[in-house]
Amino acid sequence: MKQYDTVVIGTSAGGLGALTAILSVLPENFKLPILVVQHQPADADDFLHRHLNDLCQLNVKEASPGELIVAGRVYIAPRGYHLLVEESHRFSLSVDLPVNYAIPSIDVLFESAADVYKAKLIGVILTGANNDGALGLKEVKAQGGLTIVQAPDTAEVSCMPQAAIGMTKIDHILSLNEIASFLTKLNDVKDTDND
Repeated sequence: MKQYDTVVIGTSAGGLGALTAILSVLPENFKLPILVVQHQPADADDFLHRHLNDLCQLNVKEASPGELIVAGRVYIAPRGYHLLVEESHRFSLSVDLPVNYAIPSIDVLFESAADVYKAKLIGVILTGANNDGALGLKEVKAQGGLTIVQAPDTAEVSCMPQAAIGMTKIDHILSLNEIASFLTKLNDVKDTDND
């Protein structure tokens, strides 16, 4: 089975429940860094990453500019900024205009991560109420990465998964309850290959 280096996840409406369902069951030996865009208003507080950190075995934190992306951490895009991945595997932030009415934008993160990680990237689109992420996931696929979409009938809001499915040929359409175990299997491949 192919090895991967990083996971990117995009979600919007209903995302708190979906992220909780996935991230809270990932094992503490999960080695792939996970970069998350959850649409939030710029004036939101820091509840999201603190809440997830309390529930997860992995360390969940807000991404900082210049920060090196390391294994086994979950990084949440800060409110009011686009999150990008640099060639150095560090984060940068942008205050460019919203993309798909959103800042942070899923497309912006996915496209920058696909440019860096190429075929070693896993892109995941979850529940949400707009089309953000569809173009980004198409770019993940174009670069040879693995594409996963939450099955629309298991999404709190199905617009975002449906848009992603309509934009490109998705590798795996999984129910919300299947995504964490699938990612864990991919992580186990990385662990085995590194032993």
